[in-house]
Amino acid sequence: MAKRKNRKAAVKKTQRTGASLTANRKYKDTVFRRLFSDRKNLLSLYNAISGTAYENPDDLEIVTLENAIYMGMKNDLAFIIDTNLFLYEHQSTYNPNMPLRDLFYISSEYQKLVDHKSLYSSTQQKVPAPNFIVFYNGTVKKEDCWTNYLSEAYENLTGEPNLELKVITLNINEGHNKELMAQCQTLREYAQYVNCVRKYAEELELNEAVKLAVDECIRNNILSEFLRANKSEVISMSIFEYDKEEEERKLRKAEYEAGVAAGMKDGMKAGIKAGVADGISKGKILAKKDAASSLITLGLTVEQISSALKVDVETVKKWIADK
Repeated sequence: MAKRKNRKAAVKKTQRTGASLTANRKYKDTVFRRLFSDRKNLLSLYNAISGTAYENPDDLEIVTLENAIYMGMKNDLAFIIDTNLFLYEHQSTYNPNMPLRDLFYISSEYQKLVDHKSLYSSTQQKVPAPNFIVFYNGTVKKEDCWTNYLSEAYENLTGEPNLELKVITLNINEGHNKELMAQCQTLREYAQYVNCVRKYAEELELNEAVKLAVDECIRNNILSEFLRANKSEVISMSIFEYDKEEEERKLRKAEYEAGVAAGMKDGMKAGIKAGVADGISKGKILAKKDAASSLITLGLTVEQISSALKVDVETVKKWIADK
């Protein structure tokens, strides 16, 4: 991969200038992304998830797409290690469309990694195997881990899908995935920080809640070094994230209520329609019942009335007996 060799040199230069990677400032950073843009923290997270014991942060080749934007969404963290490509995403809301989003991301990654000219040669072009992991810390209660598949979005799928993509989501709220949290101190303390913000936000204005949470975590040695070094930015990012989370929650509530209202409206229409149909049906039965009484007085047999009204003989007998 000719492109990768050139890119690695640029990455090494970035490594020498500092431990953290600079995020694209055109889009609002998140605390999670900023925290794990530090190579040491990212390696610790990778080791905890994969059960490995890498020690050198330089083993990570960062390939995060700085301008990979799809409908306002930014790829959080992408890196290659041991010929595998990992895409890490942080989500504060449940999103079943992550496989489709990751399909766009991985396509862009491969376009960047591959020398396009080699695609037309007789030699097979090798690419790193992709892995997709989402870190969820929304307020909607979810299990510790779940998997979404791209094929779940296919309409009228028959047989095995010809294109599949699997996304594993890990719940990183405090109290979940305890073994993972025990293996990665930074992730555990991040969960504690988020929980602290939410605790204060229940009773205080958001700005004040975030400031108190940051100060409390520093006092209790929770992400203390990171929070001291990035205090003003963390406060700004946390306020932005919480506001965004609240807006998304309101949007989901509005969508749910709109769906319920539409369902009730459709139900009422269906009920009225069914009622009218039932009324017409009962009216026809009464008319036939009256007709049967009249025809029997004219001397017609039960069998003749049954044939004329297209009603079974036993029903005609019952109608006549009721009269």
